[in-house]
Amino acid sequence: MQDLHTEKTRQTNIEEAIVSGILSARIHPGTRLSENQLAGLFGVSRTRVREAMMRLETRGIVHVSPRRGWFVVEPSAEEAMTVYAARRVIESGLLRSMRPLTEDGRQVLVAHLDEEKAAMAAGDRQRLTCLMGDFHIRIAELCGNAVLIEMLRDLTARTILISMLYQSEFHAAQSHQGHCRIFEAMVEGDFVKAAELSIEHLDEVETGLDLTARPDPLSELRISLSLPPKNAPSTSRLSGAKQPAASKEI
Repeated sequence: MQDLHTEKTRQTNIEEAIVSGILSARIHPGTRLSENQLAGLFGVSRTRVREAMMRLETRGIVHVSPRRGWFVVEPSAEEAMTVYAARRVIESGLLRSMRPLTEDGRQVLVAHLDEEKAAMAAGDRQRLTCLMGDFHIRIAELCGNAVLIEMLRDLTARTILISMLYQSEFHAAQSHQGHCRIFEAMVEGDFVKAAELSIEHLDEVETGLDLTARPDPLSELRISLSLPPKNAPSTSRLSGAKQPAASKEI
């Protein structure tokens, strides 16, 4: 029974490690997830890895390709719009239902916003990507609803994958200012205003996406042949982000 419990725990760890890797922008769209390698890394059977992958598939994080294996999803433009629509509904509803911030809650958000400023000053884009998504998860954590926390973690992870594919520029200052406005409304106890500001903030982020961009279907072969990346159809994608490629594997 102990061995079964240990394997179940490690299976959960696989899921959390992959989601955390996406949230921190270390795992990119199209990354191949090898069952054999994950089984070795986490010390579990391939069956447990497959079960973890199937759970992540239901959460919209990975997909399976017949005879090729598991891959991190590369959201389509249509999927991107539905993810942002879902976030607007959930986050605005969450804020409208919140009670006044405690002093501890206020300090949590103050510390987080200070981290955003420090990361901007240092020019640490990977850290900023993580922090920008984490702000919304922290608000859910203050609400204390475990279901909403998990939903927002998944939606935020999918948003980060969307940004890697479709964001032409990284507007860190704009996102930070949006977070500050939401925070100020929360401190004032005006959660209706905070909800409206959260919608405006997500609208701004979605507007910054180039949903005409498409992943390069020949990226794996292109890399294998040492050919230069395909030019983007419009402006360049998120500066500093790698092009998603199925050849990357963990």
